[in-house]
Amino acid sequence: MIRGTPGVFTAFDNAGSDPLSLVYAMQNSTPLYYLTVNVYGVCQGIAWTGLWVIAHDCGHSGFSRWGVVNDTVGFVLHSFLLAPYFSWKLSDRRHHIYANHIEKDLNYVPPLRQSYADKIGQAVEVLEDIGQDAPFVLFLRILLQQTIGWNWYILTNITCPPTAIPRKCLSRHSHFDPQGALFYPSEWLSIVLSDLGCFTVIAGFYQLYQQFGSFETLFWVYIVPWTWVHHWVVMITYLHHTHPSVPKYCPESWSFLRGATATMDRDFGIIGTHFFHHISTDHVTHHLFSRIPHYYSPVASKAIIPLLGSTTTDGLVEEDPGKDVAFGLRAVETLNNKDAKNIGLWYRGGRSPLPEFKMREAKSF
Repeated sequence: MIRGTPGVFTAFDNAGSDPLSLVYAMQNSTPLYYLTVNVYGVCQGIAWTGLWVIAHDCGHSGFSRWGVVNDTVGFVLHSFLLAPYFSWKLSDRRHHIYANHIEKDLNYVPPLRQSYADKIGQAVEVLEDIGQDAPFVLFLRILLQQTIGWNWYILTNITCPPTAIPRKCLSRHSHFDPQGALFYPSEWLSIVLSDLGCFTVIAGFYQLYQQFGSFETLFWVYIVPWTWVHHWVVMITYLHHTHPSVPKYCPESWSFLRGATATMDRDFGIIGTHFFHHISTDHVTHHLFSRIPHYYSPVASKAIIPLLGSTTTDGLVEEDPGKDVAFGLRAVETLNNKDAKNIGLWYRGGRSPLPEFKMREAKSF
């Protein structure tokens, strides 16, 4: 017996009922529901990190030849992710100018030996004999850094030395403070606009919460991916600027070229090249030529490799038994060199001090 061909409406009805059945099953199955929303959070976080990188490119005028387009796109994207666009643009610009300068860089500036010894309550002479953290303690430190590190940095500027801030007489160090120590009086309006952008997004989400009355929906749809974005931003930037093979420099030996090339590229595979727009694989190029659009950075990197050599480590963390992995590094020390112009400050492993909760004071630096 020959079966009849289903009608068009019947076919579309079947096509629509199967996904609806899947949604119904997910909503009525607790394990499937939480698996789905967590997978969504991870994937959406990766995609939103790409948006964060595009906004970061806008801050360097690398998205468009027109400044108003750069600032409009960057402002909208960063505000959506609750990142203060103009504030970050200004501080990141100074980071690029003084990259790896031990006194003027704003990001990932480690304590010197004496300061580190004071933090852990030991004498400088015995630092070489001190072991490193237990794996569980190190895991907790990584977890703390990856979950709240970005937000705490934006609020308190914890990775910056006191010698790098523009207005040293002030004690407020938030990227949201237009009258704080991080910015000049002439930059006041830019900081206010950044704050208004973030406040508008928060107000919009509050209205959506009032409309739908479900914090759980807001949590899984926005907050979880938003937290993953911060994880990736902290991980990318930390691994770029923290490695036993690249030094920091004292004022006598620092130069722009030395600082820009003391950076480590990281190969994240397709996530780094496609979703993160080469920010992880071509970070040395980014520091040398910050205005290059991300889609041209691989070409530039290939051009400078014959001059600089390979600057990439395959994988997320260097696996070398003769060196400490990046997350275990705490102090820097000076090479024994009589020529001050050739002095570099190199990472050494050690026990973790207590977590920072505010920017270091001058007396502790």
